[in-house]
Amino acid sequence: MSSLSRELVFLILQFLDEEKYKETVHKLEKESAYFFNMRYFEDCITNGEWDEVEKYLSGYTKVDDNRYSMKIFFEIRKQKYLEALDKRDHGRAVEILLKDLKAFSSFNEELFKEITMLLTLANFRENEQLSKYGDTKSARAIMLVELKKLIEANPLFRDKLQFPTLKNSRLRTLINQSLNWQHQLCKNPRPNPDIKTLFVDHTCGQPNGARAPSPVNNPLIGSIPKVGGFPPIGAHGPFQPAAVQAPAPLTASLAGWMANPSSVVQQAVPAGPIGLSASSNAASMLKRPRTPPTNNLAMDYQTADSENILKRPRPFGISEEINNIPVNILPVTYPGQSHAHTLYSSEDLPKNVFSDLNQGSVIKSMDFHPMRQTLLLVGTSIGDITIWEVGSRERLVSRNFKVWDLGACSMTLQASMASDCTVAVNRVIWSPDGALLGVAYSKHIVHVYSYHGSDDLRNHQEIDAHVGNVSDIAFSQPNKQLCIITCGEDKMIKVWDAVSGNKQYTFEGHEAPVYSVCPHHKENIQFIFSTAIDGKIKAWLYDNMGSRVDYDAPGHTCTKMAYSADGTRLFSCGTNKEGESHLVEWNESEGAVRRTYHGLGKQSVGVVQFDTTRNRFLAAGDESLIKFWDMDNVNLLTTIKADGGLPASPCLRFNKEGTLLAVSTNDNGIKILANADGTCLLRSIETRALDVTRAASAAVAKGPMIGTFGASSATIGTSIAVADRGGPITAIVGLNGDSRTLPDVKPRVADELEKSKMWKLTEMNEPSQLRSLRLLDNLMPIRVVRMIYTNSGGAILALTDNAVHKLWKWQKNERNPTGKATSSLPAQLWQPSSGILMTNDIRETNQEDAVPCFALSKNDSYVMSASGGKISLFNMMTFKTMTTFMAPPPAATFLAFHPQDNNVIAIGMDDSSIQIYNVRVDQVQIKLRGHQKRVTGLAFSNVLNVLVSSGADAQLCVWSMDGWEKQVSKFLQIQSGHVPNPLGQTRVHFHQDQIHLLAVHGTHIAIYEAPKMELLKQWVPRESSGSITDAVYSCDSQSIYVSFEDGSVCILTSSTLLLRCRINPGAYLPSNPSARVYPVVIAAHPSEPNQFALGLSDGGVHVLEPPEEGNWGSSTLLENVAGPTISSTAGSDQQPR
Repeated sequence: MSSLSRELVFLILQFLDEEKYKETVHKLEKESAYFFNMRYFEDCITNGEWDEVEKYLSGYTKVDDNRYSMKIFFEIRKQKYLEALDKRDHGRAVEILLKDLKAFSSFNEELFKEITMLLTLANFRENEQLSKYGDTKSARAIMLVELKKLIEANPLFRDKLQFPTLKNSRLRTLINQSLNWQHQLCKNPRPNPDIKTLFVDHTCGQPNGARAPSPVNNPLIGSIPKVGGFPPIGAHGPFQPAAVQAPAPLTASLAGWMANPSSVVQQAVPAGPIGLSASSNAASMLKRPRTPPTNNLAMDYQTADSENILKRPRPFGISEEINNIPVNILPVTYPGQSHAHTLYSSEDLPKNVFSDLNQGSVIKSMDFHPMRQTLLLVGTSIGDITIWEVGSRERLVSRNFKVWDLGACSMTLQASMASDCTVAVNRVIWSPDGALLGVAYSKHIVHVYSYHGSDDLRNHQEIDAHVGNVSDIAFSQPNKQLCIITCGEDKMIKVWDAVSGNKQYTFEGHEAPVYSVCPHHKENIQFIFSTAIDGKIKAWLYDNMGSRVDYDAPGHTCTKMAYSADGTRLFSCGTNKEGESHLVEWNESEGAVRRTYHGLGKQSVGVVQFDTTRNRFLAAGDESLIKFWDMDNVNLLTTIKADGGLPASPCLRFNKEGTLLAVSTNDNGIKILANADGTCLLRSIETRALDVTRAASAAVAKGPMIGTFGASSATIGTSIAVADRGGPITAIVGLNGDSRTLPDVKPRVADELEKSKMWKLTEMNEPSQLRSLRLLDNLMPIRVVRMIYTNSGGAILALTDNAVHKLWKWQKNERNPTGKATSSLPAQLWQPSSGILMTNDIRETNQEDAVPCFALSKNDSYVMSASGGKISLFNMMTFKTMTTFMAPPPAATFLAFHPQDNNVIAIGMDDSSIQIYNVRVDQVQIKLRGHQKRVTGLAFSNVLNVLVSSGADAQLCVWSMDGWEKQVSKFLQIQSGHVPNPLGQTRVHFHQDQIHLLAVHGTHIAIYEAPKMELLKQWVPRESSGSITDAVYSCDSQSIYVSFEDGSVCILTSSTLLLRCRINPGAYLPSNPSARVYPVVIAAHPSEPNQFALGLSDGGVHVLEPPEEGNWGSSTLLENVAGPTISSTAGSDQQPR
């Protein structure tokens, strides 16, 4: 089938899905075999629809096509068999054995015999290999994970797991374009022709008088707004409220809401949900040639809208396997149907109560900080606002309501305050970067504060915004200028400059008090949705031309609107006067409700509040419960009581990552709910807070002690930490006592725990003091230059100087049930049966100048690697080279997979550039230039949406992942007397919070806070240790492992850079005075905080762990400290005597 015919099938699939022909969609998917719908396959597996599972699979592969297919069918049939046994249905089990599983006996007769023997057991779990088989639901979920990996690795599914990106209703658009073209060719075109069939070409009958052609209005295709109506929507110039820009074309996504145009008279612009191609200028239409096109059918597809679709990825010599690198294992759904979900289950929802906070008054609004995931902003019914650290349950800062400058306020507000000074908070919200927070009050006022961390909250702007109640507040950034949007009882929406507080726009048109605002943007169009208490929805552009939408909320409810985190899906939830609530998803292209979610009460108390998370789930507080929905399923997913005590309609809010959920309680408190990841995060904060409390108690009991710190032979370096808030750090104390300036260190308060706790330096000199394992290697021992644990934690991958990769795996067995890497059991140097090695291209390269680098995909299936030559992509299962690309010069020096798309790679080059490269289309999307020497490190932050790069020029650069603009650049603070290596390998690693950044240089390590790259701490080793060769965070980010040229390894506490433990070479290396062996690279285990591996200059790889049940070093509380030490050298690693 031709390429265009294949694309037509995709258009039909989209159309069928939009029209809800679900069975037909999946039949066409199977019969055409162009798109494998992983989400549908997942649902069938979960529901145990085994016949449909095999029937659907049969459209794409057969049992004996390849080993991947065989494994897929075997796992499915084995699961069917086990479920029959579990139900004691031996007749069905025998049938499955003989009919389905016997086909595999010729390939593995022993396995078939073992499966047959399960029939003889009272419970198949008596079989050792099946002893951990759980219930049916969990077994299906585990199998599904394995099946997805097999499908992604199966070459028969290449190019079939990704549905093409299409605009909504693409087939409708093409048909409308065709009808308009036919109408233009009419000899006597009628205005507003009524087309009743698509079976024959359209022609207009002879009218009384010829008229200019006009857009087609076809009820079969969709309604098109007629002439006479509304101002056009377009991109605007600089954010200047006084100037009204010239009209520009209307975008389809917002145009669909235009069923009732504004009364403002403008030249008509045809617009609608399917984007007609007819021009708004009749004259321009008449100038078009009336001759019918003579091109063939294929050319009919080449309209302006389809231009991007027809730009097929150009081949570039990649083998078939490359064309479907899994995009973080994301199943794809149809545009306009649903967002492509990450593989979250309902178990990922924060449903477990972690803690209770006592606010003391009724909670009205809450919002988690966008960057610091455990900071919660709360507003109450008595006008108070509070910032909580929910992990430590600490109330960081509170503010009571008061007017900052009553004299500057309107007389109406002054009179209102004089008669009744009670004020409630209606809404609190953080700005997108968390630097500002806004508060909307029940009387006239909006307060904007600037937040500088801890308890540092400063007044920023006081705005007398509305007459009466200020219902809502939001931040927006039209044309990259931060603005505040408010609405209120006076039926107005207003836009204010966030910096100056000056009013930019006033929007009038609602006939009732405005209840909420929801700013957003699509493509280049910035707009605001507003809702009123009478259930009316309007949309506004940043101009003075009236509303673009006049629509009714379902049930005429008092409604709030919100987008999913990725901005692609719009939801609203509201409650009417009768207490009936409606939670819906909107179809923006048509201005209609796409789906209505079931499960809300019919007699809600107050307005039901809701929130979205992870682009997958919805939550609402109703009937003293928290109710959850999957965005793609109208039925309730689950409900929880959160241990009870919730009001009828509780206030609730997710944090940005969806790991925490705050919900208000009846007793004026807040419950913090967490999932597994959220619990780990909160536990770490809670533990530090408890240690601080204990330290404070010890300090009170013991009193001050003078001269705690002094010279010590144990000193290994200097740690530059933070000073008190009162003044900047001006100097650091060197090892020899001289002062050196450090001009760019931002003063901060040091971590309270580490100020009150001192680590006893543990010196390890003997093998008996730790657990160490040298990995067996039967290949030539060559210096290890790069090394990493696999994401599963069960293997170590190393790259050697001769461009060969080595992979060690730990086997899962009784002694190692998890199959994770451990120093207690040997690992196997793994190779496929073919015996091939993963070897990088090194032809025509000077290996002395080469900078080897690699990056591992998140699912451990692929490794991208280079050793000075072309970049190679290897399959980790077969070791086959799937493709090579990007021949030097320039040569790649660092590789990093984009965190949201494995097909996009950031590549650092030896010419100092960074190339953002899309593997699927073999195209460099953009080149980033900011370094002066070669790039040596790259790190992505999903939280901040940035890429940080480091270079041999000792410079750090921060790049926005949205448009790849450079935001900040900063040079490392290298102390005088330390000459940087011109070939130095500066590296960067993000902390677990994805905000703090570890920078590693040969002379020191430093902690920065992104995205502004403010230097927080710096640690300089003693000169006798030699240069730092590498450093990395532990998996929990509580420790930093640092390796040195003298063979030693230092372990520091990450929060203070205090030295805890030093491992000398004699503890893990055999004594050989003639050989100089040292660690070149260091890697941390992905789930074991105390385990790391060293790649050595002699080619060896060592796995190190502390003694059983032990840690690296031991800590004691400083019993003789009166309070926190505050000085410019607060982080010295000298040990107490």
